Amino acid sequence: MIEKFVTVGKLGRTRGLDGELYVILMTDFPNRFLHLSDIYLKIKNRWEKKQIVSTRFVSERLVIKFENINTLEDATRFINCELGVPLEQVVKLPEGSYYVFDLIGCEVFDNDKKDYLGRIVDVMILPANDVYVIKSKDNKELLIAAVKKFVKKVDIENKQIFIDKAGMLEQ
Repeated sequence: MIEKFVTVGKLGRTRGLDGELYVILMTDFPNRFLHLSDIYLKIKNRWEKKQIVSTRFVSERLVIKFENINTLEDATRFINCELGVPLEQVVKLPEGSYYVFDLIGCEVFDNDKKDYLGRIVDVMILPANDVYVIKSKDNKELLIAAVKKFVKKVDIENKQIFIDKAGMLEQ
């Protein structure tokens, strides 16, 4: 079975001379790193498991140290590598909340007419609310506010989302 991984960070520049690296966080749960004993690094498009020696926050930035990476030169080789966890280890979200990777690829339908509107290709994270970017069946881009007024049903298991397009899209 091929294991799937979710990117939760990226290794940034080195810190000090002992092989530590800053982490560019790509998760809403940064404290998850403080309890991990290992994590996967994406090296040359392959996920490799690395043992963690320590993690800590320095001036609100996460710093990580791996086993057998003990010098500035060792650490430099890993700059820009993605950090990932197996899909089954992602933090469980409350009901009604979804990860972007779960939404990408979902087919979107009009709730009333069951008309196929397109497929979600991106999610814009904005201050007021998220916005689903949908590539329509005629190759146009539709933007749908991800709010309960418009999004009526999300079925991640079947990769389907039903929306109320009344007042939002041309009829």
